[in-house]
Amino acid sequence: MVNLDKYLSMGMDMIVTYAPKILLALIVLFVGLRIIKYLTKTVEKGLKLREVDNTLREFLANLIGWILKIMLFISVFALLGVETTSFVAILGAAGLAVGLALQGSLANFAGGVLILLFKPFKLGDKIESMGRTGDVKEIQIFNTVITTADNKTVILPNGAVMNADIVNYTVEGLIRVDLSVGISYDSDIRKAKELLMEVMQSHDKVLKDPAPFVGVEALADSSVNLAVRPHCKPEHYWDVYFEVLEGCKNALDAAGITIPFPQMDVHLDK
Repeated sequence: MVNLDKYLSMGMDMIVTYAPKILLALIVLFVGLRIIKYLTKTVEKGLKLREVDNTLREFLANLIGWILKIMLFISVFALLGVETTSFVAILGAAGLAVGLALQGSLANFAGGVLILLFKPFKLGDKIESMGRTGDVKEIQIFNTVITTADNKTVILPNGAVMNADIVNYTVEGLIRVDLSVGISYDSDIRKAKELLMEVMQSHDKVLKDPAPFVGVEALADSSVNLAVRPHCKPEHYWDVYFEVLEGCKNALDAAGITIPFPQMDVHLDK
């Protein structure tokens, strides 16, 4: 009977000692979870207002939620009197080890986040990066997928893309096509320019504004090179490139203006 009284007394002492801590921990846990839920929804709404990609928006909201929950649980354990220093140290060491093991992947992940946040390009844009040119087919967290003009699928790591130059041919809504046409030194430059201008002005995919341009680009070894500069929409680039170039050749041939072959004058000393 004495032992039973002793255990009851110890039990009451423990209840008196730990009950306030347990009650406070439960209150903190309940309130903390409600606050975390509110914060994650607020973050998600803010990202939605900025028109952040759905995949990235959900990922960031969940990531922030889990980080806050881990911090909350550590705080609750501390309120219960549990030593959390070792736990935090182990968690930090594990995070460091994972970070070192996944350096390349984390760099690509960070690049993907930056691309989706700042949008240097979007789906469907024609871009040039890392020596590759193509239409953006897919923007993933770790990689960007583009389709080249010859219908090849190229996968670019986002970390490298964000550290390289990015040329976006679509963002301005138009693009200039740079062509060079050579005529012989005996040809009438003014007439040749008029013919080439007519070719561009008659093409249905060449824009009127900015107006197309023809001018002398270089006095080369065997020809006078004329710069032919039509503008078009990015999706019409290759149509304009090939069709205008062919049209220039046909127009010059019809007018009897020669497009010379490379020539070399050789002088022999007696």
